[in-house]
Amino acid sequence: MLETGTKAPDFELPDQNGKIHKLSDYAGKKVILYFYPKDNTAGCTKQACGFSERYPQFTEKGAVVLGVSKDSVASHKKFEEKYGLAFTLLADPERKVIEAYDVWKEKKNYGKVSMGVVRTTYLIDEQGIIIKANDKVKAADDPENMLKELS
Repeated sequence: MLETGTKAPDFELPDQNGKIHKLSDYAGKKVILYFYPKDNTAGCTKQACGFSERYPQFTEKGAVVLGVSKDSVASHKKFEEKYGLAFTLLADPERKVIEAYDVWKEKKNYGKVSMGVVRTTYLIDEQGIIIKANDKVKAADDPENMLKELS
């Protein structure tokens, strides 16, 4: 996980509509950059719907929400449409950004070890500095916790 106080690595990724986003596009705004394992899974859906429901409150506080997984643009589009998500999902199938943000880790699931995305949320300030980093994310609680961080 990247440390608080460090500059967030810039990136360039397509969203669910194929439009390219760079972190530098959001200079002057707070960015909630969250990494999640997979579209349409129980925890990831709870987390995404939680961010979507609270999205107006995030924008009121001058923040944008960007969700990143290694799913494809097409998968993100289906996920967005199925749940009416109000924010941007970024596709990183090559794991460039996932690895730059140090969230590709060894995971143990029922005793089986595999590599995967560790659910992690970063809060990045208006100058691109990481001001909060959390890799002990509980999917259902993350949106509310991040809203509190902005208060």
